[in-house]
Amino acid sequence: MSLITASHFDAGDDFYEALIAAHHGLEPAQSHAFNARLILLLANHIGRQDVLLEALSAAARALPAPSTEALTPGSASPRGQA
Repeated sequence: MSLITASHFDAGDDFYEALIAAHHGLEPAQSHAFNARLILLLANHIGRQDVLLEALSAAARALPAPSTEALTPGSASPRGQA
């Protein structure tokens, strides 16, 4: 089984609204922790290392290229690493 990247929701808009509502009132750190727990729950549900690694790769490819213009020597990189 490979990663399904085509739309596969039976109610995608409803899920999106529920996801946004779940974040309502959360501080940024709480929101990040919520996302991490949700990702781990869904990863556990998928349960296939090959599919999960493919998803990680697909998500990384979707990121915009990091901008090096704003970086100066000794400053943090766009991903928060020096």
